[in-house]
Amino acid sequence: MTRLTQLASAGVSLLTLNLIVLAVGALDTYAQSSPATTFSDVQPSYWAQPFIRSLAARNIVTGYPDGTFRPEQAVDRDEFAAIIRQAFDQPPIRQIEGGAVYKDVPANYWATRPIEEAYQQGFMTGYPGGYFRPNQSVTKVEAIVALSKGLNLTAGTSAVTVPITTQSAVPQQSTRRATKRPIFLPLAITSLMQPLLIPKAQAAPANAVTPSTPSTTDQQAVAANLNRPASFIITNTYADANRIPQYAVGDVAAATKKNIVVNYPNPKVLNPSKPATRGEITALIYQTLVAQGKIEPLANNSPANKYIVRADSSNRNAQ
Repeated sequence: MTRLTQLASAGVSLLTLNLIVLAVGALDTYAQSSPATTFSDVQPSYWAQPFIRSLAARNIVTGYPDGTFRPEQAVDRDEFAAIIRQAFDQPPIRQIEGGAVYKDVPANYWATRPIEEAYQQGFMTGYPGGYFRPNQSVTKVEAIVALSKGLNLTAGTSAVTVPITTQSAVPQQSTRRATKRPIFLPLAITSLMQPLLIPKAQAAPANAVTPSTPSTTDQQAVAANLNRPASFIITNTYADANRIPQYAVGDVAAATKKNIVVNYPNPKVLNPSKPATRGEITALIYQTLVAQGKIEPLANNSPANKYIVRADSSNRNAQ
């Protein structure tokens, strides 16, 4: 009887040990696969920390093997294309005839597929002579224009009509994407990849309580300002409006209306020709997701809120 008891006890101990090993293994696997949301060089006080943390939790942006995010590092065009590939599910609007799209993007290049898809979906184009310049930094205005064009933000709006400055209107893309085909994307392509996604419509807070003259008048004033020509929105929102390229005015105005643009440290200064950093690209992506209704906006008490450009309030207060 004693022998039987010892065998039973040994069996229970062995089973318990196996369960512990399995549990530890499962936790280890989870720890390896769960995305890192904190980085050694992104402190809670860093202006873009809430954007970075939220998108990192969704595997939209990732850090480097050394535990850093490098938020001030400039984003190259190939990396931006990879981010777009991760972020969007857009139907192609143009096809690749055959062979490589660009002379400087060989078939075995790590970002060949992201670059081709960014081209097919209308987000990015190359330079004269058939070059993409994958290792060239993407400027902030180029990033905004790419998101606007790929998501057709200017379609159906008056943002690019009757410009009141010397720039010509940006041609609108023809209406498209009647149906949406699913694109299955890998969660991780390389540690350099960061992502992002974009808005479809601006969520306008509706204060529908009881009709009141001040509230109605205020809403009408906001609507009137947002329906102004692109040049009006740009001029009355950005202190450096004269530095925004003419070709980008319509797209920047459309993105501004949807609260996609984030400017640090001064929301009224776009710095359009400045190379966009990883922190800035993450903020732009986050806001586009908010505009799409894909994620919740930042909490009202978040310090980062003050860097989000609000075209309605900016234009209302402009003289």
